[in-house]
Amino acid sequence: MGEGRRQGGLLCIAQSFRPDTTPTAIRAGKLIDELSAQWPITVITESRAAHRGGGLRTEVVRSRRPRRLLAALRRLRMAKLLELLVWPDDSIFWVLPAILAGRRVIREQAPSAIVVFMMPYSSGLVGIALSKLAGLPLILNLDDSPTCTDMHPTFPTRLHFRLATALEDRYARYADAIIYVSATNLDAVRSRQPGDLHEKFHLVRYGADHADFRPQPTRGGDFEIAYVGAMSGWWTLVEQDSSQGWLKQIYAAWSRLGRYERTTLDQRTSSPAIIGQAILHTIAEHPTWAGRVKLTIYGNPYPASVVASALASRGIEGVVTVHGPLPHEEVTRIVAGADLLFLTLPSRLDGSRGGRISAKTYEYLATDRPVLAAVPQGENRDYLLDKPGASLVEPHDAQRMNEVIVELAAAKFAGSPRTFDRAQLRDQLSYETRAAEFAAVVRLVSKGVT
Repeated sequence: MGEGRRQGGLLCIAQSFRPDTTPTAIRAGKLIDELSAQWPITVITESRAAHRGGGLRTEVVRSRRPRRLLAALRRLRMAKLLELLVWPDDSIFWVLPAILAGRRVIREQAPSAIVVFMMPYSSGLVGIALSKLAGLPLILNLDDSPTCTDMHPTFPTRLHFRLATALEDRYARYADAIIYVSATNLDAVRSRQPGDLHEKFHLVRYGADHADFRPQPTRGGDFEIAYVGAMSGWWTLVEQDSSQGWLKQIYAAWSRLGRYERTTLDQRTSSPAIIGQAILHTIAEHPTWAGRVKLTIYGNPYPASVVASALASRGIEGVVTVHGPLPHEEVTRIVAGADLLFLTLPSRLDGSRGGRISAKTYEYLATDRPVLAAVPQGENRDYLLDKPGASLVEPHDAQRMNEVIVELAAAKFAGSPRTFDRAQLRDQLSYETRAAEFAAVVRLVSKGVT
């Protein structure tokens, strides 16, 4: 970042950090790498691998999570009790060990500021405690708002929603700066704060480096549509299967009991159900393409049995292949070599605008591959609106998906696969740019970090 080493340093709290492949871990790793070129940084994390060298060092702190008890409750299908009793998330059991480790690091290194990367949300409590104990400035980065209706359309109870709102407001009050990745969510939270807190709010979006997504040779003669990450709609497809037994139906009703719903999302659209039907229509129109047009999902964390049942319930198991989590480096290679990149967010049945903007959006735009974005009205759609090679469709519009797939598959099979020059987006998307924005916030609130 071109300004040389600074003194004072930062203490970063990133419970999810590399080699984890969560969006928070990737973002934290990229930003911290850039920031460590300016300041000594110590990261407190629960992730496996420690790192030392240059201006960066990590301290791995294990959680005191009652793993056997939690696992037993889940096996007994009592996860609803965990939703009701464990708040704000099960990373709460990491808070005390992280505070103790943070106090030791502060005594040893005397950092000038504390930076917390969330999710999970409990990490913010570590930052508040250490900030109050040491009198240090606090910067909170919220990758997703605890009250974002895209991420959290329902809560276990109305009380849990009020607690989430109170927690987010507390973060806004106690932090010296609070960073969001979505302008929509930032505006929504800022609007409910007193006017004197508004200047604490800052927008630093996700990013993606073109060097991580260099163009790859077209793979084979098939037309591969790729989706990277978890889809949340698998259970919805299984629950809608009329062949499930009455005991499962009773369990599903028990799981919904007492829930507080803020908005209604069509979770089918956060699954391969709609695009799977579009692929089947494509093959019906072009029978010679059978076995040559397919969707591959990479990074799925859900049980194989659930995935198999969900695909079978829609008759799309022959055109959709699902793989488990992969190292991020492998994911970038896959994305850069696919024929079409698929992005979907759940449809909002009330027609309201969504605030979530997916980390995949930036990663896909760092490639030269066409993007099929099945996203509702909202910030993610607005961001993609004028981007080259991005086809925008409604999440439930299988006919329009079919049209896009036919056009692009025909081009590939004719020997002219479509690619798009997005060189003009590189600086906007790069983590060097994002880190410069982040560093400006650090300097603003931290007199000791100049």
